[in-house]
Amino acid sequence: MNQKTIRAELEDYLKRNYISINQFAEASGVNSGTLSNIINGNRSISMLQLDRITEGIGLVEGSFYDLYIEDCFNHQPLNWRRLRPLLYRCAELDKLDCIGRLVGMMTDNLAYTPLLFDIAEDLFKQGKCTAAALLFEKVAESEKYQHSERLALCQYRIFTLTMFEENEVKLRAAVQFEGFVKRLDEMDQLDALKDLANTYLSLQRRDKVEKFAKEMGHIATIHYKYRNKQTKIKRLHKDPKMPLFVYILYAHILCSSVCVERGDYDLGLHYVSLYSDMSWVREDTEEAHRLMNQCKMWAKANSYLIRLMKGEFELLPEYVDYIEQYEEEILLALFMILQIANRNQFNVDDMLLRFEHQIPEFKARQGEEGRYTPLVIEDRYAHFMAELTLYYMNRGEYEKGMNYMLEGLESALKINSRVCIIRFVGLFEQFRYAASQESQMLYKHLISNVQNNNLAVSNLLIMESDSDNYTYS
Repeated sequence: MNQKTIRAELEDYLKRNYISINQFAEASGVNSGTLSNIINGNRSISMLQLDRITEGIGLVEGSFYDLYIEDCFNHQPLNWRRLRPLLYRCAELDKLDCIGRLVGMMTDNLAYTPLLFDIAEDLFKQGKCTAAALLFEKVAESEKYQHSERLALCQYRIFTLTMFEENEVKLRAAVQFEGFVKRLDEMDQLDALKDLANTYLSLQRRDKVEKFAKEMGHIATIHYKYRNKQTKIKRLHKDPKMPLFVYILYAHILCSSVCVERGDYDLGLHYVSLYSDMSWVREDTEEAHRLMNQCKMWAKANSYLIRLMKGEFELLPEYVDYIEQYEEEILLALFMILQIANRNQFNVDDMLLRFEHQIPEFKARQGEEGRYTPLVIEDRYAHFMAELTLYYMNRGEYEKGMNYMLEGLESALKINSRVCIIRFVGLFEQFRYAASQESQMLYKHLISNVQNNNLAVSNLLIMESDSDNYTYS
């Protein structure tokens, strides 16, 4: 019995199917002489030849990769010219076990570490995130005693790849990455600090948001002043992803958000004034003006919101007129208005009637290109539905409120937002007496998904969750 190798498998296939080498060469596109030398063990197999042989035999792509690793690398010196294309092909086919085997062979030799890092970076840019994450983890493991910038970049990429995971995963990754930020180049630090601040914002960790926002603003301010003074000197640093002035403005936006959530409205307005004044910005490009105009819009909108939160309710019509010009911001604006109305028990029926035709469009718009990702839109839509439910329930319009509640619960389940799920379960239990038989049946069907997602129902059956932590900016 032949040892199980690619050569033996090919030879056995030809014999079983009474196919000559010439016939197989014609079917596979591999030269007959090359095939003969491969079968006789006189020639190694390239990746292209391996894929063509696999297809010629009628097997799924990558079926021979485990054998290929065994044939070419287990008992022979490693060859980067073969390893590199195989790693890329394994990433394309999502053959993570094969990548793990290959990298395990290579990480004993530190000379391969920078080469693996370069492939991981390339795969990351191509969007092959799972394979990239595996390589970054292996490189980080081999570099853990080196205290290098490459190690910090690996940790940054690993953190970045968890930003759309569940909150527990995001929190662990953020905490782990914090210790590596200062090892990055300062231009990379700006984006890393922005990503950490945004992650902690989504996790409702206000202290962390403020800390990293201020660090980001401090670094950006130093470099902005330096670059404007040294315009004729060759730059020593690479550019960050956004213009430097944007990091300064965004730091003020984040700090303003934190202040408002703490109830310090006056300090929040102070930060708004800082990112509304852009007289110091020197950039004069079309993109710079677009970004500055966007910040000015946020500043005006958030100034209205903070003053509404302070009790200046007479500004509501003026704010609604202003925000109606900006379609992407309407959903968030309505959410904030409803939150203020529910907190202060005042009537916004006219406003809801004004935007009634747009409410169903908010969810449908999630597939469109824009400033917000589909996940962000779905999350905001679920939060909005919770406030809308509470508004109508408090006004005794139970049927309308129950419809919005069930729709919102469905959205919350879709994105597995535990905060929203808890909120909707609490609302349903609070107003169960007003639910029709049909609504109770639909609720029971939806809540079964909570149990299937291993969320403890006993932890969900609470009357209300703290929705005040939803950011306004």
